[in-house]
Amino acid sequence: MTKKSQKIELLAPAGSLEKLKYAINYGADAVYCGLPSISMRARINAFSEADLKMASEFVHTRGKKIYVTLNIYAHNYHLPIIEKHLKFLKTISIDALIISDPGIIMLVRKHLPKMPIHLSTQANTTNWQAAKFWFEQGVERVVLAREVTLEDIAEIKKKVPKLELEYFVHGAMCMSYSGRCILSKWMNNKSANLGDCTQPCRWGYRETRNVERETWNAKNEMQKVECEIQNSKQTLESKIENLESAQYKTMEIAEVQSGRPVLLEEDCHGTYFFNSKDLNLLSHLQELKNAGVSSFKIEGRNKSAFYVASVMRAYRKVLDVLENKGSASEMKKASKWANGELDKTVNRGYTKGFLLGSEPEHNFAGEMVGKNSQSVGEIISATGKILKVKVHNALYPTDLVEIMARDRNIPVKILEIRNELGELVVSAHGGHGSLYFVTINKKNIEAYSLLRKVAEK
Repeated sequence: MTKKSQKIELLAPAGSLEKLKYAINYGADAVYCGLPSISMRARINAFSEADLKMASEFVHTRGKKIYVTLNIYAHNYHLPIIEKHLKFLKTISIDALIISDPGIIMLVRKHLPKMPIHLSTQANTTNWQAAKFWFEQGVERVVLAREVTLEDIAEIKKKVPKLELEYFVHGAMCMSYSGRCILSKWMNNKSANLGDCTQPCRWGYRETRNVERETWNAKNEMQKVECEIQNSKQTLESKIENLESAQYKTMEIAEVQSGRPVLLEEDCHGTYFFNSKDLNLLSHLQELKNAGVSSFKIEGRNKSAFYVASVMRAYRKVLDVLENKGSASEMKKASKWANGELDKTVNRGYTKGFLLGSEPEHNFAGEMVGKNSQSVGEIISATGKILKVKVHNALYPTDLVEIMARDRNIPVKILEIRNELGELVVSAHGGHGSLYFVTINKKNIEAYSLLRKVAEK
């Protein structure tokens, strides 16, 4: 009798109870979340202990799993807080704890001795000996460092076959070693290793002295240009062109030890030489499964519900074909649709990270792409053709919109918009907490669908 292959888990981020519900409804098998102060997400994280209790009930009634993050590197003052939280976690049902600090593992063994432990990517596991060490300490799953390659993953699984492996397949990449970064603490006194990263790697930088001199020169030149406007249109155009080109410069620097040259390109916005592109491994899920990965993890607890839903359903579509051993044509069709949906989410451009053995690409221009759709609202409920909508961005009856359901997009036409008082309005706007009633031309729209604007074709 042949052994049945293990089902691959699609693991979603949850930065709030609301986002968790969208993740589950859009295809996640499991979610990870935690309290702001002790879970590596101190900002844009709405979870409380009461939320965790409700989250556990919501997830388990749907046959899914919930993993709670306790993955900061704790200082002494954190320990009483963590112990108190562990006593609370005894009272609810969770499926595992995600931890990076050995001291916290010891506390879990004391208070929750039977709780499965998943080792966080913060622990930087990059080789099979380290994986074996953690397995022998009772860790059931290791979230591998993003720096490991496909070859590394296969060898780790071969050497430690009973250890579950989890790997990030989509989301932001850190310029530092799997998040072990000191830039935020150094520059803004907010520690990345305590979940409070302000992402200085995403900021623009410029060489101050040269920019000040160029700015001063540019101002003087602009004054001269203004004086010459009446004299010569040709001269004006020439000088403006020169000024624009003066705002762009390149500078070559060298790494001190190796002498390796690095070309920095700077325009009027500065340069983004720390800024990595976002990870996207949608086209490598089969290879990752073959290498021994049993959980595909999505990054994004700081992201919106729209982002989480978009990414989850894209990976769900491809993973379902993979798990059902679909044909090549089915996989091609699913991948094309899924990639198209991922391209509609705002991103920094995509990279395959370290998976294939090369350095991940960087986004030196600081550009954001994928803006050909915009989330405008969450559908709280639907009665006939009337949607109760929590609006996030401006919505007008003339907008070209579609319903983003779990597995398809449904083009719809807005017939009218009314406020909570039932009054007809010319537009709906977010930011004030009020709901709107949007009448469309179609029925049978499910709650937890999303309404989004689409670009005209």
